[in-house]
Amino acid sequence: MTVTSPLRISAEELNCLIYSYFQDSGLKHSAFTILHEGKIHDSPYLVRHIPRGELIDLLGKALLYLEVEAHWNPDAVTRNCKAGFSLLEKHVCSSESSVTRPPVNAPPTVAPTPSSIPQPQASTSIQPESSQPPPHTPQKSPIASTSRPVAPATQPLQPPPSASLTVTEPGSGTKRKSSPIEADVPVEKRQKTSGTQPGPSDMQINTHGMQNLEIVVKKGNNRHRLQGPGDKTTDPRAIRLLPGHNTEIFVCAWNPEYPGILSTGGKDSEVILWDLAKKATSPNEFVTDGNKLASLGRLSHAVQGDLTSLHWSADGTFLAVGSYDSVLRVATNKGAMWMQNDMHDGPIFATRFSKSGHLLLTASLDGTSCVWDVDQKRPYRQYKGVHTDCCLDVDWITDKIFASTGADKRVIIMHIDQDEPLKILEGHTEEVNQIRTNSTGTRLASCSDDGTSRIWKTDNQSLSTDADAIPGLSASKAVLVLEGHSEPVSAIGWCPTSNTSKGHEILATGSFDKTARLWDSVTGECLAIFTDHKRPVYTLTFSPDGRFVATGGGDGWLYVYSLSTFKVVWSWFAGAQRPGIFEIDWQMKNGYNRIALALEGQKVMVVDCTKVPVLQTLPTNVGI
Repeated sequence: MTVTSPLRISAEELNCLIYSYFQDSGLKHSAFTILHEGKIHDSPYLVRHIPRGELIDLLGKALLYLEVEAHWNPDAVTRNCKAGFSLLEKHVCSSESSVTRPPVNAPPTVAPTPSSIPQPQASTSIQPESSQPPPHTPQKSPIASTSRPVAPATQPLQPPPSASLTVTEPGSGTKRKSSPIEADVPVEKRQKTSGTQPGPSDMQINTHGMQNLEIVVKKGNNRHRLQGPGDKTTDPRAIRLLPGHNTEIFVCAWNPEYPGILSTGGKDSEVILWDLAKKATSPNEFVTDGNKLASLGRLSHAVQGDLTSLHWSADGTFLAVGSYDSVLRVATNKGAMWMQNDMHDGPIFATRFSKSGHLLLTASLDGTSCVWDVDQKRPYRQYKGVHTDCCLDVDWITDKIFASTGADKRVIIMHIDQDEPLKILEGHTEEVNQIRTNSTGTRLASCSDDGTSRIWKTDNQSLSTDADAIPGLSASKAVLVLEGHSEPVSAIGWCPTSNTSKGHEILATGSFDKTARLWDSVTGECLAIFTDHKRPVYTLTFSPDGRFVATGGGDGWLYVYSLSTFKVVWSWFAGAQRPGIFEIDWQMKNGYNRIALALEGQKVMVVDCTKVPVLQTLPTNVGI
């Protein structure tokens, strides 16, 4: 008689899987909640590495088992069954293909819970998060432990070769960086199955965001495009891939004054300063290497130590580092730590030096923003109670006036010496993800989960408390609403030059609807729609001379578009394994013309644009 050990599922294991899933999907607020309410800070499962998409992988296997269970006895009905399988719907064999899904905009049918205690939702329809739990009030684990024996099967169950399933989760997508994952070629190098039977190695998983989540099981392995330029003319020596990080790289930033220095950081909480000062001395010479100037080491040993922001002071002396461990760090351009401060009670999502470089601005999920005196290594003032929810981004308007925004759907204008707002800008109906001020500080652009972007006037008159009384400056005329994206807008940026024939500034937006758009920031006209990406757009940036705009996304593609033709002039693919492009920074200074990419594939990509002819031959006079 064979004795079979029972299969045990503990609350701790489930909580860790859900926590990892939230992290992978970019749902930082929910991850924070379950980390504390589930009491898994010191769980041995979190000390181990949980592979990306592990929960979805396990659920996919569960669906395959359900299909085997339903079709194990082949007959006329099961052999011709075309009905799909769902985690929450009972399978009924049918010869006609039918998939029942809730409407995309349908609210989740979950029991109401107190708003003060956010809980992970069991429903497949995930709504935007609205609050962050107190950081030091752990609650009882919301998931009960289960333990039950499972009777052994008389023979191994194998899914049929034709197994194909799709799981769809409607929702609004996420604003934070996450990327498609393919389980057949993961970094963890899982053992692949042999033969034609589909299994985890044949399962293509996309865990990007919380929308359109698909698991497609295909027969045989997929063939993938190799990493490299999208054309056949670019010399591969123009592209450098710098190893050094051991995890995904989330952020990168060129030093504005010392162009040979590039800073990068990622999930491993390590900041690396790269020495890339070497130049080619002839048209036929290529610089293909790169050296580490310095490493700050692993800055955090917390469970959540992801780096979220890197920003240099204008003189290139200091580098501000934002982290999910709630600690602000400032390092020198030599790699020495200048200051550290843990005053924030939540993750720091944004760091911004003022134009003068004397003050530093931070945004935190604790709902506060803070101005720091970097020279004196101390906080200048913290602004509490201004936002009613997490603060997600900040930007300077002048050296004494700044804007902050967040999950409370508002943009707040503050003076550094006042506790009360100068102005509260309202209109967005969902979380505001990013804000950016134009070069003159006269207008501020915001982008939101509501699918819109807005341009607000921030000149002296517009910020006056009696602005509505000024002729021609009513509240309705002080904001321009840009509509067109069908999903959350995750990235926004101003062109550094006035590129329209009327001398108007151009604004670019990137969205989870897989498109990027260009807008006339004065008239609100949509000038161009770029539809090349096959996954959500994570990041975008203009070339410093205003001739190009570059976009990167979860599909692993970098596209560079001309602002004179609105056409793709150059592209590059990061590869099929962990393809996400999380951040782009474009440098043009002292003869350098380079693009840096922060890649999910654990490497830094640097392309020398002086060696890419198409990026050198376009006319400098751009007119639209």
